[in-house]
Amino acid sequence: MRPLISAFLKNWQTYLIEAWALGMFMVSASLFVILFEHPSSPLRHLIEEVIIRRFLIGLAMGLTAVLLIYSGWGKRSGAHMNPAVTLVFLTLNRISREDAFWYILFQITGGYLAIAAFRWTLLNYISDPSVNYVVTAPGQQGYWVALAMEFFLSLIIILTVLLSSNSAKAAPYTGYFVGVLLVLFITFEAPFSG
Repeated sequence: MRPLISAFLKNWQTYLIEAWALGMFMVSASLFVILFEHPSSPLRHLIEEVIIRRFLIGLAMGLTAVLLIYSGWGKRSGAHMNPAVTLVFLTLNRISREDAFWYILFQITGGYLAIAAFRWTLLNYISDPSVNYVVTAPGQQGYWVALAMEFFLSLIIILTVLLSSNSAKAAPYTGYFVGVLLVLFITFEAPFSG
């Protein structure tokens, strides 16, 4: 228990940054899904093609990720913004178990608080079935297809991060690669796993 407390006292600001980063990502996701998918949004009716709306949501989310990754705070924490990324870095011994514990706890807390704030302030929008709290849920193809797609896409993102961040030439562009992948995944993969 002592190493956990020691890590917290030493790095609590970094953990707060992770909560902020995932929270801001969820705020952005909520806002853009409401803007492009909620039935009362003029943009939903202006842009009839679903794939174009998904592309615009993906573009917004990709840009959000890039802005968070390259922000001063994102650079300070490493901008994991995802427990899966933190677990990979833990497996590779790039982060201590104590830091990984706090990173994940704060990431979950930041994401939860962001959605809770939307629920409290914009319940009619965030809870609408077209938005559904921006939950990643299996599509009509079922759970196994969704699981396979999520596994495959997570693998692509993790490999991209690991390969690019370990290359002197590519490392400065890692965040941009992640942003582009998000645009593509949200545009083309969302029907399978949300």
